[in-house]
Amino acid sequence: MQELLDFARGPLFRLSFIIMILGLIRIFILDVYNAIKAYKRAGDKRLAWGDAIIKTLRWIFPIRSAFTRRPIYSVVSILFHIGLILVPIFLLAHIQLWKSGIGISWWSLPNNWAVMLTLMTIAGALALFLGRIGNKGARMLSRKQDYLWPLLLILPFISGYFCANTVLSPQAYQFTMLIHVLSGELILSLLPFTKIAHCVLVPLSQFIIALAWKFPAHVDDEICASLNKKGAPV
Repeated sequence: MQELLDFARGPLFRLSFIIMILGLIRIFILDVYNAIKAYKRAGDKRLAWGDAIIKTLRWIFPIRSAFTRRPIYSVVSILFHIGLILVPIFLLAHIQLWKSGIGISWWSLPNNWAVMLTLMTIAGALALFLGRIGNKGARMLSRKQDYLWPLLLILPFISGYFCANTVLSPQAYQFTMLIHVLSGELILSLLPFTKIAHCVLVPLSQFIIALAWKFPAHVDDEICASLNKKGAPV
């Protein structure tokens, strides 16, 4: 069991991390390339940079919308994503692995904060999962991965919590830690192949939209002609 755990922590982790990085870089390059290509073909090349910046900030920090439309869902989703991002990056045990592996480290969360965020993330994922099942509109728009992702995402949180905060036998600890490591690596490997992959474009999302959603030159005339509305008053 220990040899399998060492393999998962070493070569398998490096492989899954490389898959994630290369996959996200590919998505970023393709999206930016296609947006620039669409922009070059556009008739109207004006860009509302200020509006795009404001929309980006509102999308990253949806404070206003969180308390207007579906406030409970929005708050739960925000809290879930906070824990989902902060715990894997700023957990002391994870930082120590980076330090022992490549010699870099950074600020870590206090242990009580890490425990609180872990439990909050688990509760948030379960609430979002049940909310999707219980909402007819959400069910109609959901795919299989929309149900599986919340469950997969909390698996390393649940296993990590038991490893760090409960007393386990050596065999049970190794098995639980193996689940923790493998589930985390599965998430890393799958990221570039799911809709979550577009998280890499979060800072540029509105700029990509502004670039890409530009009609090619003279397409308005073609649309009017196809609708038999050419020359008609607007």
